[in-house]
Amino acid sequence: MRSLLPRQPLRRVCDACKLQLQRQRLKPATRTFSHAASIPAVASSKTPYQPTNPRLSISRARSIRGNLPQTRSISSNAQAPSESHHAAAAEPETRPPPPTKTHYDLFPQTLPAGPPPAGPFAIDARALRREFLTLQATAHPDLAPAGAASKRAADAVSSRINDAYRTLLHTLTRAQYLLSLRGIDVANEETARVADPELLMLVLETREAIEEADSEAQLEPLRQENEERIAESEGRLAGAFARDDLEEARGEVTRLRYWVNIRESIHNWERGKPVVLEH
Repeated sequence: MRSLLPRQPLRRVCDACKLQLQRQRLKPATRTFSHAASIPAVASSKTPYQPTNPRLSISRARSIRGNLPQTRSISSNAQAPSESHHAAAAEPETRPPPPTKTHYDLFPQTLPAGPPPAGPFAIDARALRREFLTLQATAHPDLAPAGAASKRAADAVSSRINDAYRTLLHTLTRAQYLLSLRGIDVANEETARVADPELLMLVLETREAIEEADSEAQLEPLRQENEERIAESEGRLAGAFARDDLEEARGEVTRLRYWVNIRESIHNWERGKPVVLEH
């Protein structure tokens, strides 16, 4: 019994030692198969790391090469925005079309501020005519170079200047043109009527007075009274455009159309000729 007791502790120590030796033997192999995590520990040692088995280093190199396609795909994705940027830069730039010139742009000396509300509604008719004649003297089709294309181009420019001058010269057509620039077509509106019954009654009485007149002298009081109405209407239009009040300008243009028709009826009066007031 005494001879068996010392052997049990010795056997336990030997088994622990064997286990420790086995772990120590496995450590170099673990370092050999490790990758980036084991490299800093080896590099920090006094002796440089050298692989004990050249085949293992070759397998590591192959494994690294096997990862290269993934690295290239990432780099290609990183360069994708720059390539798309160069492709977009190679495409022609899309610029907005130049703004269309208005009638006001054709007369920069008379109308330097442009249309209302930046510029005034009233126009100096004499200054507008002087500039119109100057433009027509330089853009007349007879002064264009020889050739059918040049003639057509000069004729188009001359027609554009004539149309702009006639539109801006008269108050009614000028106001209608200004509203058309803002998307309101008052000139061709069939529903543009005045709902004021007193105004309509005044228009009908004026038409009857023009038809019953025996001479142009009898029409003179009607003409003066109508010109005063036109002047008042022009003043209200100027204020509405200066405030950029399009609804007020729209209603005033409809009223001004009645007074302008009365002016034309008085101007074209003939004895016994019926008067037709367009509105």
